[in-house]
Amino acid sequence: MRARKFVGITLFGRIASTARYAGALFVLTAIAVVAPITPAAAALQPIDLSVVGGEENWHPERRFSVHWTNPPGVTSVHYRLLDQNGNLAQTETALGEAVPRIESIEVHGRPGVYRAEIWLEAGNGTLGDPVTARLRFDDTAPGSIEATPVAGWIGRTAFPYTIQLSHPSAAALPSGIRGYAVSVDRDADGAPCASATCTDGELDLRGGVDDDRIAIGELPEGTWYLHAVAVSGAGIASDTPGTTALHVDKTDPTTRLSGVPDGWSREPVSLTAIASDLGSGMAPAGGPVPFTAIAVDGAPPVIGLGSTVSLTLIGSGAHTVAYFARDGAGNVADGNATNGLINHDPATTVVRIDREPPHIAFAGAQDPRDPEQIEAHSEDQLSGLDLARGSIEVRPANSGARFRELDTEARGGTLRARWSSESWPPGEYEFRATAYDMAGNAASTLLRANGSPMHLSAPLKPAPRLLTQLCDRGTWLTGRAVVGRSAPLSGLTVAGQRISYASTDGGGRFRVRLAPGPSREILVQSPSTSTLRAVTSPPLRIATPAQIHLRVSSAHARIGGRPIVFSGRIDTTGAHIPSDGKVVDLEFRLPGLPWREFRAVRTDRRGRFRYAYRFADDDSRGARFQFRAVAPAQAGWPYEPAGSKPVTVLGV
Repeated sequence: MRARKFVGITLFGRIASTARYAGALFVLTAIAVVAPITPAAAALQPIDLSVVGGEENWHPERRFSVHWTNPPGVTSVHYRLLDQNGNLAQTETALGEAVPRIESIEVHGRPGVYRAEIWLEAGNGTLGDPVTARLRFDDTAPGSIEATPVAGWIGRTAFPYTIQLSHPSAAALPSGIRGYAVSVDRDADGAPCASATCTDGELDLRGGVDDDRIAIGELPEGTWYLHAVAVSGAGIASDTPGTTALHVDKTDPTTRLSGVPDGWSREPVSLTAIASDLGSGMAPAGGPVPFTAIAVDGAPPVIGLGSTVSLTLIGSGAHTVAYFARDGAGNVADGNATNGLINHDPATTVVRIDREPPHIAFAGAQDPRDPEQIEAHSEDQLSGLDLARGSIEVRPANSGARFRELDTEARGGTLRARWSSESWPPGEYEFRATAYDMAGNAASTLLRANGSPMHLSAPLKPAPRLLTQLCDRGTWLTGRAVVGRSAPLSGLTVAGQRISYASTDGGGRFRVRLAPGPSREILVQSPSTSTLRAVTSPPLRIATPAQIHLRVSSAHARIGGRPIVFSGRIDTTGAHIPSDGKVVDLEFRLPGLPWREFRAVRTDRRGRFRYAYRFADDDSRGARFQFRAVAPAQAGWPYEPAGSKPVTVLGV
């Protein structure tokens, strides 16, 4: 093969020279006449010519570097630069050495694809064919873009949240739009790229101009700012980022429920749920419409737009009430799934309504072992009985009088009261029982369980008879207890005044020794029992004389001499001496004559008395006198009148 000579420089020189004809479009066709290439010339080509940064990549800088490998025999390197239209942009430059690189080829003019033609020269002057490297230059910034404004708040279940980006507003770039860089931070003036040129690591959407939707991952609560720029094929970012605010609220509204009764209610219950939210709030804000809801027993909820909703529960039973709300960001605690997430469970409470009264009835019959015990039985299927309340009352039958409440005990489902029928006037009486449930419902009845009226007669129990007598001068009290005409009552407890209790034997008999004491009436009583009335026997009178003693200081009284002293005492067993003393009458007599009082004295508090008497009458000489002390009847003194044994005094 023959070598050929490159003649293109002369032709391009002519193109440049003809460019002075302004406004004219020239189409030049260059015809080169070459000589046949010798094998040595064909081998003079750069090996593995490459552009630093990539020949297919666009560069934002005007300077390019190209590298290659020289074959053997190269002594010099030549290159020139053509613009995007094929015009000479830089004349031939010859490097006087066989370097395998050109570190700086600078393009001028508008962005586009430039070509660097490089050829080699051997030591014998042979020139190799040129090899072309494309230099893609674009330093144009894309137009600004905007992120679609977010209406309202972004809630917990809205993530990942997709943002739509607008397209650059400027004309198409030579390098085109590689994609978009996006950042999210707290800075309202932030930018997604550290400089005007975005690195590959800063590029988020790489699919060109139409790859314009980005999903924002989970964000903490608060206000964030999304910044977005379009990035050209050369990595140049929009001059001004498009920024939009992201208001994030991931917390459910706080919802409280009012109107919930404590315990059971006997009335319909009106409930109101009230919601509040410190973030997106409970007012419409361009996003999901806020609402408040109440759901009963798993049924579809009743919903009220905004922060409140109310409903009224009517039916009896224990109702499970759930209440929740959705805020302006769409956060809701309804327990359902939203966007693949399970919402928090709603708050719940139990509302108990019992509008039915309890059932109550008196026992079908009286217990013969205790007929005065009144019983009524009650039950309640819902709230249960209120054991702290309940009453049994009584009044004369068919009288219309007010009922009088008996002392009532509530235990379990039974009301019990004791009616002391003997303390009521004889006649027929009716009873009313009232029971309450825990909701406050009351039920009353006048009937027994068999439907008959609850009527009883007073006195309800028979009364025994006590036949009593005193024996052995009042030392013993004996008697017999019978019921009806003569049926004996064994085991009956009886009691008398100032005596111990005693029980009757199998024949109804009893016998009690009486304690010594003053005059008194003896009453025998049989207390009320569960089957018998209390009775008291007719009184038995015990007349006890006082015990008084008298002594004299001398059995001989000298006429006109020293007085003799009478002294004595009254036995106070079982009685007290009056506060001013007991009166004692001193009496005397001559044998065969009646007693005559000659002095009245009073005892001290111990019952002792003393009196001095002088004999002055000569007629008393040789007379034998009898003296005695008499305790007469006296108010407050519980003994019969009595006198002491006489004492004898001889006048000398």
